[in-house]
Amino acid sequence: MTATSADAAMIADRAIYEVFIEAPIHTVWDTLVKTDEALPFFFGAVCDTVDGLKPGKPMRMITPNRKFASVVGEVLEFSPPHRYAHTLKFTQYEDTPCTVIYELAEIDGGTRFRLITENVPAGTKTEKSMVLGGKFITENLKALVETGKPRFSGRMVMMLGPVMALFTPAQCRLDHWPLVEPTLEMPTPEKETPHG
Repeated sequence: MTATSADAAMIADRAIYEVFIEAPIHTVWDTLVKTDEALPFFFGAVCDTVDGLKPGKPMRMITPNRKFASVVGEVLEFSPPHRYAHTLKFTQYEDTPCTVIYELAEIDGGTRFRLITENVPAGTKTEKSMVLGGKFITENLKALVETGKPRFSGRMVMMLGPVMALFTPAQCRLDHWPLVEPTLEMPTPEKETPHG
């Protein structure tokens, strides 16, 4: 890994977490972008979309029971099997969105995987979560791809997910975070009615 938790905290505008995965790039990519099952490296969430991961389309990370959303965002780039980027907003925090980029490159005997975070609001709960999450995601993705199972931390997240749902804030309920396509259209102003 090129960034430790301490490094990432000092560089809130950009942090890089890197790991070598002993697997073909397509295997790593296909695992990373699954949208049909709970992903232990994404804290047991399911990636939910309208019609797949495509630039300009909304995405969200939801609980397997479809009751809560932990993350919402918009796909910025989707270039298989090398690069995937999206905005990210944690539903439990009021912080502004940041950007997450996943970069994959074929190297001898496997794949270099980088998780890059950009424009994370400094000194926020989002920043603290991103610092902890970067290492968790890279380590658990590596373990899952190479061995077929996540690290102990990933297995614990999967096992405790239903229990943790009991403590999830109401503001994270899925009905508060619909998959809405971004629009550039200006809202139509309401017509004023004559007085008198």
